[in-house]
Amino acid sequence: MAATATKKKSKVTLQPLGDKVVVSRDESQEVTGGGIYLPDSAKDKPSRGTIIAIGTGKLLDDGSRGEMQVKKGDRVLFTSYAPETISIDDEEFLLMSESDILAVID
Repeated sequence: MAATATKKKSKVTLQPLGDKVVVSRDESQEVTGGGIYLPDSAKDKPSRGTIIAIGTGKLLDDGSRGEMQVKKGDRVLFTSYAPETISIDDEEFLLMSESDILAVID
């Protein structure tokens, strides 16, 4: 399943390999629970997002592919140190291993 980022005339398709996934990170909160507005410098980058593309699965010792436990469209929590940030046409994506995903959010 490929991730597609379109902007004006360019069209880029990301197809992760193996057990990798491409995630679109959720937006940072702009207001705290107490109603305080946060500047960009004070916002934490959330460690949650939506999967927009998945690889074919981990290559096993017998040559077969392991089935991915997540699917396109799943909302997930992931470790904050794991993802590789990729910018395409002013849009930011995260590339990470399936094992860096901690949970699927229902």
